[in-house]
Amino acid sequence: MSLNKIFRNTLLIVFASILLSACATKQSGKMQGDVYTGKDTVEYLASGVPDRVFFATNETVLTTASRETLRKQASWLRKNSKINVVLEGHADERGTREYNLALGERRANAAKDYLMTYGISGNRISVISYGKERPVDSGSNPLAWSKNRRSVTVKAN
Repeated sequence: MSLNKIFRNTLLIVFASILLSACATKQSGKMQGDVYTGKDTVEYLASGVPDRVFFATNETVLTTASRETLRKQASWLRKNSKINVVLEGHADERGTREYNLALGERRANAAKDYLMTYGISGNRISVISYGKERPVDSGSNPLAWSKNRRSVTVKAN
């Protein structure tokens, strides 16, 4: 492997890591009801409680930032015991429809399992996978793909 290729791959990994950590950071904006309105793509389940966690390519392992977001969600859910939620699993555009539906379901279940370890009853949490069918960014590039590899927590109707 050439030195140039190693440098390029290292640079790509560093960029992706910075991007993923930035996605979990609260940005400037304001709350309107339970929806965060700002210039970024981060939305909130409630004031100060992010509604989404992100995953690496083909992964269902929760990152440190994802676990922190889910801990905030669990704390909020414990205080709001009458609210049920749906965990929506998503994937990027790469891969077959079937593979991405299964991957989205595994991601949503990873988030559900983590919430349950913090005392949230599984009866209050539903899981659905949209696979690659509901991207937040329709681009075909690493930035768009990183935004689409997610689990989103929404209030159940």
